[in-house]
Amino acid sequence: MSVLSAEQLTGRVRSHVIDLPDAGGTLHPDAAAAFLGLRAAALQSDIDLAPVSTFRTFQHQLSIWNDKFHGRRPLLDQRGRGLDPAVMTDEQVVGAILLWSALPGASRHHWGTDIDVIDRAALAQGQRPQLIPVEYASGGAFARLGTWLPRHCEDYGFFLPYDLDRGGVRPEPWHLSFAPLSSKALPALTVAVLAAALTDVELAGAAVVRRQLADIHTRYVCAVAQPGAAALAAGLAAGWLNPAARPS
Repeated sequence: MSVLSAEQLTGRVRSHVIDLPDAGGTLHPDAAAAFLGLRAAALQSDIDLAPVSTFRTFQHQLSIWNDKFHGRRPLLDQRGRGLDPAVMTDEQVVGAILLWSALPGASRHHWGTDIDVIDRAALAQGQRPQLIPVEYASGGAFARLGTWLPRHCEDYGFFLPYDLDRGGVRPEPWHLSFAPLSSKALPALTVAVLAAALTDVELAGAAVVRRQLADIHTRYVCAVAQPGAAALAAGLAAGWLNPAARPS
């Protein structure tokens, strides 16, 4: 059984998350405790681990989706190059959005378990992170973080769900997921749960999404890395999964 309800899984409520005023962001309490431990460890390596995206509501994800569909936000191809939705079919636009952004209701950020992170100490004055793979590769601004995270994140219960290309979401070396919770949330987010969340929603490209929903679920929701035993065990060993401490 999932630790989250259907409304929590799809970001339509925020009863399962808390704010982190010091570190910034909003997370499930268990993920928050684990992240603070990971952040403290990173500081020992002179990495200022900072979240740039944590919990995201359904409405926020819907806004991102619709803005990309209508050209109000950048639409990118597989290599991160700009596209013009005005000269594309609805099917092509939906496919391009899904490379980098989740369908509303299907974002792992809805769960309060997932975090996009940067090394704030590596930013030059006035520099804004772009969250593109080259930043985390050799020679990139966050190259040290890109190397450090895979070596240490499992010690605190996290893993990298988008570690490589599985034919769906593009690799995201900045995206962490708290394994003890997200591993239960993923199987609970069924096609039926997702379809219910999208009912009576003003979603751009809705006709395409309805036709392709089962395939979208398979390719862009389920096609992720599986957390290792170390990440799952770390959360349990630390006692973060305490039902009495969870918000109702």
